Amino acid sequence: MEQRRWTLNDFDIGKPLGKGKFGQVYLVREKSSNHIVALKVLFKSQLQHSEVVHQLRREVEIQSHLRHPNILRLYGYFYDQKRVYLILEYALKGELYKELQKCKYFSERRAATYLASLARALIYCHGKHVIHRDIKPENILIGAQGELKIADFGWSVHAFNRRRTMCGTLDYLPPEMVENVEHDASVDIWSLGVMCYEFLYGVPPFDAKEHSETYRKIVRVDLKFPPKPIVSSTAKDLIRQMLVKDSSQRLPLHKLLEHPWIVQNAEPSGVYRG
Repeated sequence: MEQRRWTLNDFDIGKPLGKGKFGQVYLVREKSSNHIVALKVLFKSQLQHSEVVHQLRREVEIQSHLRHPNILRLYGYFYDQKRVYLILEYALKGELYKELQKCKYFSERRAATYLASLARALIYCHGKHVIHRDIKPENILIGAQGELKIADFGWSVHAFNRRRTMCGTLDYLPPEMVENVEHDASVDIWSLGVMCYEFLYGVPPFDAKEHSETYRKIVRVDLKFPPKPIVSSTAKDLIRQMLVKDSSQRLPLHKLLEHPWIVQNAEPSGVYRG
């Protein structure tokens, strides 16, 4: 789809795909090209009320420049008096979060394939000085071939310096964010480690009834592996190397791709076909 000035009249609006905090996402067809895309419709009043206009600008600025098979494309945007519209790639198979809920947990082959493809996407982001800062199953979509797509760059930043903003989702926050000290791109390694654990066990590792207890577990890196489901020792080793309190000691993403568990289990194509 070429860059141009869009209006709502350029699209045939189809079924709603989901509801977000600030609006809805619809399946739409761009009339001139017949291209099927997703249209995210955000209400300006809600964005202003929640003081996230700046965050949305940053999200659009960052995501529109990213080109990677495992990152959801943002083709363009337009707005009218009341709404802002984001034109996004359509991920046919929906949210990874829903797929994980349906399966309870994933096989090691599936988890390793997913982890490797996400690591490659994050290596690409970090190479462009972009930290995502909110990697979790809810922000990952599944494309038509079963490939993962990182979406929702609402918390992402251009990271030319270390930052101190508290953001993201509690279960996935690294110790340095919980303790509000400086952080860098290694926050994404931590979140990927949490997600790997959740892929294999069906729950995040620091999950607790009370927020304060989750905080405590994260800060102490209180990492325990339940006996069920049975998970290989190499998978646990990889998780341990990612969930390290000292952010400089976390396993770098290019080393993750060389880890025995990934090498033995991940599909080289980056697509899990079941």
